[in-house]
Amino acid sequence: MKDKNTRVIQIIIFTAVMIWSVIKPYDMATWFMEALPALAAFAALAYTYKKFRFAEITYWFILVHCIILFIGAHYTYARVPLFDWFKDAFDLSRNNYDKLGHLAQGFIPAMVIREILIRTSPLRTGKWLFFIVSSIALAISASYEIIEWWTAIFYGDGSIEFLGLQGYIWDAQSDMFLALIGSIISQIIFMKMIDTHACKACE
Repeated sequence: MKDKNTRVIQIIIFTAVMIWSVIKPYDMATWFMEALPALAAFAALAYTYKKFRFAEITYWFILVHCIILFIGAHYTYARVPLFDWFKDAFDLSRNNYDKLGHLAQGFIPAMVIREILIRTSPLRTGKWLFFIVSSIALAISASYEIIEWWTAIFYGDGSIEFLGLQGYIWDAQSDMFLALIGSIISQIIFMKMIDTHACKACE
């Protein structure tokens, strides 16, 4: 019952933020592209919930990641007001909300990937698992950069809001690096908790 109540609360939060996000976004096409990963994650988790349940902390972080995506989708990543304030207050050259998003792009998937591998593969905890999880998280980030590249090729100027480069020529490289850092930090902090849950689920 407790898990059910928690999941209802999480779904309510997800839905409320999604509805807010889709009301008068900066650009609807950009909203769809930026929000799509959150919508896909929700659908996948709902479909697999009865067969595969993650550690409770993982569900909360997935929700946080979805909120980050919805905020970026609403304003575009280059126009999130709080990070505009950071830009002005600290005399930064760009709005860095996208960097938070890419850090999360490594941090949260690493938690998901680690538990999936422990529960569905011969891999067990140790250095190799740490390395493989980090590598997969980095590969996911690189795949996203490839999607951004394809978007730029096919949509030209229409892809500017989606890319969010803001004149930074090393944007793709820094995005992938932050995702890698996120995956490493995530495992250092939460791997014992994730591993314990995964091992119990395997019993």
